[in-house]
Amino acid sequence: MSPVRARSAVLDPACAEAIDLARGAAEELAGTGLVGDHEGVFAEDERVATHLFGCLDRAYLGWRWSVTVSRAARAKAVTIDETGLVPGPDSLLAPPWVPWSERVRPGDLGVGDLMPAAADDERLISVRLLEGDEGVLDWDESLAAPFGLAAGLETESAGGDQPALGDGAAARRSRVLSAIGRDETAARWYHSEHGPGTPLARSAPGPCVTCGFLTPLAGPLGRVFGVCTNEYAPDDGRVVSLDHGCGAHSEAIPGHLGHGIISPVIDEIGYDLVDMPGVALADTVFESLDHES
Repeated sequence: MSPVRARSAVLDPACAEAIDLARGAAEELAGTGLVGDHEGVFAEDERVATHLFGCLDRAYLGWRWSVTVSRAARAKAVTIDETGLVPGPDSLLAPPWVPWSERVRPGDLGVGDLMPAAADDERLISVRLLEGDEGVLDWDESLAAPFGLAAGLETESAGGDQPALGDGAAARRSRVLSAIGRDETAARWYHSEHGPGTPLARSAPGPCVTCGFLTPLAGPLGRVFGVCTNEYAPDDGRVVSLDHGCGAHSEAIPGHLGHGIISPVIDEIGYDLVDMPGVALADTVFESLDHES
């Protein structure tokens, strides 16, 4: 059904009056008792019109039966073109389809699942763009040594199918983290539960940058992040921001945590009257301290 043609086409009277014919076609498709009231008719084209009927099927609340009828030129008989179920303005519809690459979320991948990065993934950049006199290795030159950009990877096993670090340059990474990927990663990590904005960090005796258990990262990310190596810390083995913190700080001093130990209050001025053997409070005479000497 085209709303553009419906506005420009003139409704054919014979097609418009074929309500009973259209209802019969809808009931033949839907079954008895599932076709509701006639909800309108509109022109599809010259001598072509579509009738709408309410749908009484509880599985399709808000939907409508659509029956298109037509009449040949200079013919008086109206015939059925097509019948179907179409959504109405209040019908329940499935959400718009989203590609799987946009539906997947962190933590969704399991054992054996594969999610290769697209060729145009902006988070990655070709190593060739980082090399040479006009490259941008100055912002991440530390990638070369630990990951074999210079040394490369070679096969080192009896079967020849196990990759291992070596001195050859036959194989190496073709792409590395781009500036966009680096910035997105930094923002995601910094605003996570391992950043400075958590209650754990705000109540810590000191930031991670002053903790002996912090191992800084190499490269630009190392200016803001490190890895916690304290097995008793809640962030052990995780990337934390340098201004994160927890109670397992290496230099934490128990006496300086919180408000310290509150000393008990001892009342050295007031007193209580108690009974003693041979002395009864009822028989005791008290003298006022406010007397003239």
